[in-house]
Amino acid sequence: MSDPKTSVRRTPWPESVSRPVATPLQPSVVYASHSPDALDAQYERRTEGYTYAREGHPNAAVLAQKIDALEGAEGGLVTASGMASVTAVMLGLCRAGDHVVAGDQLYGRSLRMLAEDLPRLGVETTLADPTDPDAIAAAMRPETRMVLLEVVSNPTLRVCDIDAVAAIAARHGALLVIDNTFTTPRAFKPFAHGADIVIHSVTKMLAGHSDATLGYVAARDPELRGPIRDFAVTAGLTASPFDCWLAERGLHSFELRYDRAESNAATLADHIATLPGVTGVLYPQRPDHPDHATARRLLGSRGGHMVTFGIEGGRVAANALVEAAENIPFAPTLGDIGTTLSHPATSSHRALTPEARAALGIGEGTFRVSVGVEPAELLCAEFATAIAASQG
Repeated sequence: MSDPKTSVRRTPWPESVSRPVATPLQPSVVYASHSPDALDAQYERRTEGYTYAREGHPNAAVLAQKIDALEGAEGGLVTASGMASVTAVMLGLCRAGDHVVAGDQLYGRSLRMLAEDLPRLGVETTLADPTDPDAIAAAMRPETRMVLLEVVSNPTLRVCDIDAVAAIAARHGALLVIDNTFTTPRAFKPFAHGADIVIHSVTKMLAGHSDATLGYVAARDPELRGPIRDFAVTAGLTASPFDCWLAERGLHSFELRYDRAESNAATLADHIATLPGVTGVLYPQRPDHPDHATARRLLGSRGGHMVTFGIEGGRVAANALVEAAENIPFAPTLGDIGTTLSHPATSSHRALTPEARAALGIGEGTFRVSVGVEPAELLCAEFATAIAASQG
C-alpha cells in the first residue's frame, strides 16, 4: 500500500495564531474545492473563493483593492499590462458599428489600436485635439460609444480640459474613459471629474521600479465591470501573481516617490529651459506651458514627474545627448524610481510618420524625461553636460 505522505502530495499550509506582516506571494494556478456543489457556489457568486488564476488570484485582488482606495473606486481589475486594460475596455464594451472618439496625443500603442485594430473589427474611430473641447464635440456622433483621453498627454504633456469633455460625453450618452497613468491618483482623480472608467499602466509610477508589467481598470457603473472582466478572462489578459506582489510592495512608497519626483521635475524643467540649444521645455506648472491655466484649475499645484524638451540639431544631436547622459538610462518607459530618458520618435511614437509626429509637436530633437528621486542638483548637472555635448 502506498504511503499517503509521499512527496507528491501537497503539504497543508502551517496554521498560525499570528499573521504575516508582508503580503504572501500565492503563485498557485489552480485552487481545489470541497465538492461540485461548492464549486457551483463559487461560480454563482454565492460564496467567495478562487478557482483558476486566469479568473483571479489573491495577489491581484490585494493590489486592485489598494489602487481602488487611491482612485476612490470599487471592483477594479488588475490585468497583464496597461495595454491589456485598454484592450479589455475597448473590446469588452464596443461592438461593430460603434464609434470611439480619442485624443490625438495618446500613447503610441493606444493610437495604433484606434487607427488599425478597432476599424478592422468594425469600430470606427476619430482622433481629436484633447485640449480643445470644441474639437471633441465636433467629433461626436450618435453612435459614439466612448471617449478615450489622457489627462496629460504622452509625450507632449498637453492638458485636457476633462471637466468640459465630461459634459460633452454625458450629453451624448458616451462613456468617458481616462488613462490616468501620467497623473496618477496623487495628482488627479478622474471619477471626481465625471469619468466613467479609469485605466492605469501600473508598470509605471504606481509600481515604480521597472520590474513588474501590469495594468488596472475600474468602472464607476457595476454593469460595466462584468463585460470588461469577462473579456479580460476570456482573452487571457491575466496578471502575474509575482508582478502583483512586486507592485503592491512598490505602492507602499508611492506617495513619497511621487512627491520627490514631482519636486525634482519642476526644478529640472526650469534648469533645462536656461540651457543653450534647448528649443523649448514643457512642464504643466511652468507659466509658458500652453495649457498652464487648465493645469492649475485641474491639478492645482501638481505638475507631475514628467518633463519634455527639445534641442537643436535633429537626430545627430539626439544621439550625442543620449551618449553623453551615460548615467541616465535611455529606455522606453516612465515612472521608475530613477530618472529615465526617452526619445518618442524612436520609441513610443515610432509607428507614426514623421509628418504625423510633427503635427503633434514631436521632432527628432524631442526628449521625454521621467524624473526620479535622485538629488535635483545631480540631475541638473547631468542634463547640462548632456545637452552641451549635443550642441558641441
